[in-house]
Amino acid sequence: MDAVDPTVFRLAIFVLAIFVGYYVVWSVTPALHTPLMAVTNAISSVIIVGALLAAAASGADGELTRNVLISKGAGAVAAGFAAVNIFGGFLVTQRMLAMYKKKDRPK
Repeated sequence: MDAVDPTVFRLAIFVLAIFVGYYVVWSVTPALHTPLMAVTNAISSVIIVGALLAAAASGADGELTRNVLISKGAGAVAAGFAAVNIFGGFLVTQRMLAMYKKKDRPK
């Protein structure tokens, strides 16, 4: 019996994660969106730490190999995406919290 190629297996997991994530996010009630955004921002802040570590990678004895350059590039791209996600998440959270503030009525 032939084994499944690891790339196909990982791709299948990725596609399943997309579907599960889509249905989980869209089934959340509006009252829970703000706490959910706060948790997402916290996860992104952990991701950015890993991305910065990958961007600062170096090979044995400080040499730059192809794998090290790929790691540095992927870490830089991941740090950029995580930064956009964090700042965008804070903006969305701020707007959502502003919707719950009482509006001043003119006298």
